[in-house]
Amino acid sequence: MSHSQEYYIGIDVGTGSARACIIDSSGEIKALASQNIKLWQPADVYGGGHYEQSTTDIWKSICFCVKKVVEESKVDPNSVRGIGFDATCSLAVFTHDTDEPVPVTGPDFSNDGNDRNVILWLDHRPLAEAEKINDTKHNLLRYVGGKMSVEMEIPKVLWLKNNMPPELFDRCKFYDLADALTHIATGNETRSFCSTVCKQGYVPVGVDGSVKGWQKDFYHTIGLGDLIKDEFKRMGGVNGVNGVYMSAGELVGGLSEKAGKELGLPAGIAIGSGVIDAYAGWIGTVGAKVKLSRDQLDDKVAPNDVSQAFTRLAAVAGTSTCHLAMSKEPVFVDGVWGPYRDVLIPGFWMAEGGQSATGELMRHMLETHAAYHDTMKEAEAAGKNIYDFLNDHLRQIAERTKAPSISYLVRHFFFYGDLWGNRSPVADPNMRGAIIGMSSDKSKDSMALLYYSTLEFIALQTRQIIETMNQAGHGISSIFMSGSQCQNDILMDLIATACDMPVLIPRYVHAAVVHGAAMLGAKAASAKEDGTTEPLWDIMDRMSKPGKVVWSRGDPAAKKLLDAKYEVFLDQCRTQQEYRRKIDDALKRSTLDTDQLPVN
Repeated sequence: MSHSQEYYIGIDVGTGSARACIIDSSGEIKALASQNIKLWQPADVYGGGHYEQSTTDIWKSICFCVKKVVEESKVDPNSVRGIGFDATCSLAVFTHDTDEPVPVTGPDFSNDGNDRNVILWLDHRPLAEAEKINDTKHNLLRYVGGKMSVEMEIPKVLWLKNNMPPELFDRCKFYDLADALTHIATGNETRSFCSTVCKQGYVPVGVDGSVKGWQKDFYHTIGLGDLIKDEFKRMGGVNGVNGVYMSAGELVGGLSEKAGKELGLPAGIAIGSGVIDAYAGWIGTVGAKVKLSRDQLDDKVAPNDVSQAFTRLAAVAGTSTCHLAMSKEPVFVDGVWGPYRDVLIPGFWMAEGGQSATGELMRHMLETHAAYHDTMKEAEAAGKNIYDFLNDHLRQIAERTKAPSISYLVRHFFFYGDLWGNRSPVADPNMRGAIIGMSSDKSKDSMALLYYSTLEFIALQTRQIIETMNQAGHGISSIFMSGSQCQNDILMDLIATACDMPVLIPRYVHAAVVHGAAMLGAKAASAKEDGTTEPLWDIMDRMSKPGKVVWSRGDPAAKKLLDAKYEVFLDQCRTQQEYRRKIDDALKRSTLDTDQLPVN
């Protein structure tokens, strides 16, 4: 057993799994564990638009992971000083009277024994509710990029109000999933600024005349006026009156006896205020000490003060990709969520762009191709994952055809990939995919080239998001990646070349997010008697590790080709919206009763 120093545990709940890591006081990961979590899709009732989870199931997976990392690291549980949580921005629902999970599955909302009380971020059931909210043009929408996304939680709460039996809805209290986890861990009702400001329409006091954070007129206008009762108690209350709100990692409380027994840890361990998973990715990457020269990232560069964060975009890539940037002053960007104050570091602002699907897009484009199953067998026989196998195959095609670059192979193939709508910067959930240059080829080569075009799309859309943010006032000049996509060298090369800026790959490629969560535990553990904690950036500076850099391709011809592809990409984005408007206008002018037409 290790007794000589203090340790901290990070817990990350993603779309498909829960993870835990344990780190020492220098930030070194000593053990890492993962466990799948359940996902329900009640397609038989709703046609596949609903995605649900269970905090009971999630907590069981968390307990498994925590016990495993403590066992594998051989760390004495009594030397664990802090725990931090991050999770997807999903809505968790409990009863306010008995604190039990409330099922979110209609039409009867009865408990099936699985405690399905979480509406996942990916769930698109409240499209009509989101449209109603955005039609209000309320001033708070300025702080979510101009529109409240269907992925956010207020549209989901409104959907429940519109579909639940009134007596059941009246018993509900609502949490972001990360806040639900700190509640389960401590029993406290503390909410995080990260969750409420980023996803629930909470405007910090003093911003644009906000007095209570929650906006009464907004709630009345959208039909949630009953949540105003008792000073918004069912949403977490009013800060300093009947509620407590905290920035990332501030001390929520001590681990409860019940939760401690379930986790295999002693009660009283400091629990930090949680964050949305992408924001933990920011914490786990952008604090790296770097020297932007063409060599290994240098961990001896000084000073590494917080102002460096203003030039660093954190791209947290998984099923989807989130793009996070910090600024000293608020920067308003159409189609980019925010600006959000206080969510990570008090007084500073965050902006959040994003791509609705990146990892999921790659997976979908491969699995729906005619050559997928045969190619998967080849990849498995070669002992490679499908992405590494295709990357090698692309290089072989380029060599065989004597092409000057892989990009040259798809020079006349134009793929636009917003299959699940656009999160940023168009902010249009009705955007869809398009292909120009499609052929009847069903071969492995065809699949490899479609895959490469998908990577090109991800890179070009990343450029579009960064350019939109910089044109509005940000000063982004480097990209700090995290997630498994970091290991895709062709994708990293495309992003660096398309955006013409260095891409930084973290030391812990697979664990940057959960590593960031562990830093929240370290911050909570630093709390003094007056409640103050060590500055988050100081912890990031101390615990972040050096990584490596990917530079923009030094091939002028390849860059020129990507620049031309970017112009086509922008045109595909723009003309798709124009085409839809033309059709909608034609229908309005026709004799058809548009009220009878299905809504797309």
